Amino acid sequence: MTTVTAQMVKELREKSGAGMMDCKKALAETNGDLEAAIDWLRAKGIAKADKKSGRTAAEGLIGINAAGTKAVVIEVNSETDFVARNDAFQDLVRGIAAVAVETDGSVDAIGAATYPATGKSVTESIKDAIATIGENMTLRRAALLSVEDGVVSTYIHNGVADGLGKLGVLVALKSTGDKDALNAIGRQVAMHIAATNPLAIRSSEVDPAVAERERNVFIEQSRASGKPDNIIEKMVDGRMRKFFEEVALLSQSFVMNPDLTVEAAIKEAEKTVGAPIEVTGMARLLLGEGVEKEESDFAAEVAAVAKG
Repeated sequence: MTTVTAQMVKELREKSGAGMMDCKKALAETNGDLEAAIDWLRAKGIAKADKKSGRTAAEGLIGINAAGTKAVVIEVNSETDFVARNDAFQDLVRGIAAVAVETDGSVDAIGAATYPATGKSVTESIKDAIATIGENMTLRRAALLSVEDGVVSTYIHNGVADGLGKLGVLVALKSTGDKDALNAIGRQVAMHIAATNPLAIRSSEVDPAVAERERNVFIEQSRASGKPDNIIEKMVDGRMRKFFEEVALLSQSFVMNPDLTVEAAIKEAEKTVGAPIEVTGMARLLLGEGVEKEESDFAAEVAAVAKG
């Protein structure tokens, strides 16, 4: 018997829109044959939305939900912005966010969690919504942050309803100080993150591969100056320091007060909060980021129709 791998399950999920456990069972029943597994799901009525699941879903909404010292941000995609403005879709995203905050924040865990409105899993509930609304929808990404003592501040940009919008940010602040004052500076930092999209909280946390790629670019650019290698090395070191300042949250100029870095602004806020503040996490989800959208040539479509 063929061993059913995680990659096989993932591929079947993407093709069928069915849940993880259904896909695993289908592959087991069909000895790992992908096409046969799709037919098995269809025969069981599980892949009734399979044709829709192949369509690009790059619109939709970002949803945020906060509960005590934790908060979650999720991205639920639809095919069109029209559906994203639909009350039923907004209720679905809001409901999934409420469920997600009680999980570990992973897409699989959220998908497997029970959606109270239907009594089914979130994955099954999305699939039912696909069949009802008529567009492909996917729970694409999620991030959850928590602190033992402090707050997880949230910010929604281009909001369309409470807790829903096109861009969502979480920032976790650890502090024993006044929580209202802490949340106030946290929201400002979240707005800053929305505007600047930092790569990491601290320069030391920037992905080494990203830093190395930037260094190589700077080296090639500096070599064009014709200067000696020892001078080029100093030039590159200087440009890398500037790079880290620009991409690390704490060293960036604070959007609310460019005379201060984010780190300095947080330090100032400690006077109001009444205790030290440490940024322990951040998450930023922009709707459709990284999704390759299908582009259509409207003029060509009209011309094709005109030709009959």
